[in-house]
Amino acid sequence: MEANSVVLSSCYSTSYPSYSAASPLSNFSTLAIPSSYSSLQSAKPHLIFNHYHFPKSPRFFLTCSGGPTPNRTPLLRPPSALVFHDDQLIENSASSLAPSSSSSATDILPKIDKSGRFCSPRAARELALLILYASCLEGSDPVRLLEKRINARREPGYGFVKELLMEYNHMSFGGPPVTVTTVEEADELLLQDQKESEIEAEVLSAPPKLVYSKLILRFTRKLLVAVVEKWDNHVLVIDKVAPCNWKNEPAGRILELSILHLAMSEISVLGTRHQIVINEAVDLAKRFCDGAAPRIINGCLRTFVNDLKGTSKLEASS
Repeated sequence: MEANSVVLSSCYSTSYPSYSAASPLSNFSTLAIPSSYSSLQSAKPHLIFNHYHFPKSPRFFLTCSGGPTPNRTPLLRPPSALVFHDDQLIENSASSLAPSSSSSATDILPKIDKSGRFCSPRAARELALLILYASCLEGSDPVRLLEKRINARREPGYGFVKELLMEYNHMSFGGPPVTVTTVEEADELLLQDQKESEIEAEVLSAPPKLVYSKLILRFTRKLLVAVVEKWDNHVLVIDKVAPCNWKNEPAGRILELSILHLAMSEISVLGTRHQIVINEAVDLAKRFCDGAAPRIINGCLRTFVNDLKGTSKLEASS
């Protein structure tokens, strides 16, 4: 490499190089972090607490391998009380609109409906991840947190620029390191990344009713209800399939574990085809996580699906 070359590393997401304060996830969950966590530390800057405080509610405690599972108390109404009447509509939308990892960039740009709001299942999965992440930080019920965000009053004078939705890209993750030959080119790339981060922060922190269609908000709620319904079971599954370092440091892997919970719940409860769900989960990991997370999540989910098929065959034969 020439001496005057400048290398910019874009490991999976150039928009979030080190989970800085400009990260959409950090902005989204700012209000959800209790003040008691402010003096604690974590392996990632945006997780300002350690696993001894994660989280306050036993139901949202991620067990470590070999450790006892705490007694859990139900925090929600029975899932049967949260049934929707447009299941088929949402399922069809999820199957037909969810893009695969092989889609081109133009195919997976955000889909906007006639009202100027996101209407793709990918937007619902992303919103569900943000809500689940924030609920884990504060130890709250994700379904109620979603409803709280949806029904929150807007600040006087608040205005949201809907044109930002057209510039928002759900697939804003990078690839190999980018090499430039001048400082000017490096500065231009950094400015572009900063602009994308500002757009993402503005969109993801806006009131959900201004950003997402009613169909997508209902689908998001269905995803979170499914997560709550299967949480305890999937904690045990994750304890078997996840790598030891994830289980030993759950506070540093909330994003990755949340993606696993969302994907497993969508497959087992909502019945979405596992090929679609795994592709979507891997893309979420590429977008919001770092390192080998996408590959590990892919492997964990494929193991989960194979075990699920084996269990179904065993039940059918008996």
